[in-house]
Amino acid sequence: MFLTDELTQRRAALWGEQKRMLDTAEAAQRDLTPAEDAEYRALGERIENIDARLTDLSDQAKRTNAVTGAFARLGGGVRRTQAETELADDFRSMILENNPRPITVQWENARSAYQPGLEARDLVTTSPANMSPVSFYGQLVEHMVENSAVLRAGATLLTTSSGETLRVPRTTALSTAAIVAEAGTIPDSDPTLSSVALGAYKYGFKVQVSTEMVQDSGVDLPGYLAREAGQAIGLGLGNHLINGTGSGQPRGVLLDATAGATGPTGTATSFGAQGTAGQGTDLLYDLFGSLAEPYVVQPGTGWVLRNATLTAIRKLKTGTAGEIVGGEFVGSGPAGASGEMIGKPAFVDPFVPAMAANAKSVLFGDWSRYFVRMVNGIRFERSDEFAFDQDLVTFRALLRADAALIDSTGAIKYFAHSAT
Repeated sequence: MFLTDELTQRRAALWGEQKRMLDTAEAAQRDLTPAEDAEYRALGERIENIDARLTDLSDQAKRTNAVTGAFARLGGGVRRTQAETELADDFRSMILENNPRPITVQWENARSAYQPGLEARDLVTTSPANMSPVSFYGQLVEHMVENSAVLRAGATLLTTSSGETLRVPRTTALSTAAIVAEAGTIPDSDPTLSSVALGAYKYGFKVQVSTEMVQDSGVDLPGYLAREAGQAIGLGLGNHLINGTGSGQPRGVLLDATAGATGPTGTATSFGAQGTAGQGTDLLYDLFGSLAEPYVVQPGTGWVLRNATLTAIRKLKTGTAGEIVGGEFVGSGPAGASGEMIGKPAFVDPFVPAMAANAKSVLFGDWSRYFVRMVNGIRFERSDEFAFDQDLVTFRALLRADAALIDSTGAIKYFAHSAT
């Protein structure tokens, strides 16, 4: 805290020197001399270094508080909700009392995605395991958010208690009105109605733990399994939410999104030259402008792209002095987003295609029109018999889900790079 105060005071003093130089030049109605300009820039660099140091100290304090809070929860320093307490008791009973009863983790704000199928991993007490104590309830949701940005961007989540086909009605054309002359015939204009069927594809994986680890009370096994399940199931579903073919897997948003902007020749792996009209940030403005006004104003409207693509946008430069303009274009963004472009949040997702010839590397639109259907929640089950000969306890996690873009008439648009 003392160091932070000292750096803050030092920064204020440097800024005071800069302001004094500007005030002096303004009073004399002149620009800064070359010597003054060099000194002014040097002061600015020192201020930037102090800002970076203050940021590091702030991040370090946040990490320290997070660790302190985690240990407080372990010792009962933080009150759990009734649902957290009941789930923790169920999980403790499953591990310590060999209770085979399945546990279903349900949540209100689920998130997504791992490759479907089963993955087996054997864990023994000799394996390195830096496991920090965390509460189990809600951790699945948290880690699924980290691995897929679609629901975090604002997609609509439908949670059902059973897995039969769910039909979501939609309109593909609306009624239109026209001026009718006195005593004239009123024309017909019926809306076009259809529906989208959402099924329930099963995602799952299993993990095997040695009996010694199960019996070791010093290991935060629930926290570890929460991270494993959240990441495993989150990665597979997240991939399909973007790239799913709709055949034996969910319909990814790219399957039904429409073209909003296409790069000119020479932008096969980039956004072109910022100093050239129709390239650089112009392409992103074109994509933004291609979205109809009713979608633009929705709270679920935002950008989804890879982190590498967002970084390339941040690094866009002018063609003359090499001045970076992309950083100003992106901005900091609201909580939960990785940036903000043209007033809308940007979310990074590892499954959006990378910049390449004909690749659809940037998605923009109203994500509330993309529906993700989940059946109940993630189901945990334990078996002591599956690997009885190895003295391993087997846990498995299963999730049934499906997804589709309900409004495919232009709710989400994409930018596509040129072929060459």
